[in-house]
Amino acid sequence: MTPEELRGLCLSFNEVVEEFPFRPEISVFKVGGKLFALTSLDAKPLTVNLKCDPEDAIRLRGEYPALIAPGYHMNKRHWNTVTVGGGLPERLVRELVEDSYDLVVAGLPRAERLRLDRP
Repeated sequence: MTPEELRGLCLSFNEVVEEFPFRPEISVFKVGGKLFALTSLDAKPLTVNLKCDPEDAIRLRGEYPALIAPGYHMNKRHWNTVTVGGGLPERLVRELVEDSYDLVVAGLPRAERLRLDRP
């Protein structure tokens, strides 16, 4: 997956905005004002911090120890740093991004969740 594909994937979900609160080269993707993906799109290797269910986070780190690590500068129980394009199946990367988005949406107030569900 290229940086452009990762950015496009993150922006493909309902009501996602890309912001740059830290530095111009660090993209923060949010839904409902809450972060679900953080990446430096020009980094080599390309990595992205994604929210993850704690049990899944531990399992994924065990399955892909060189490619999925506890979230860098994040709550390591709930966040993973995923190396994109380093050998992980693209399908898995897409699922992890979608899962991160879904976890954040699930934590939003009910009215906000319902608004996001509308086409």
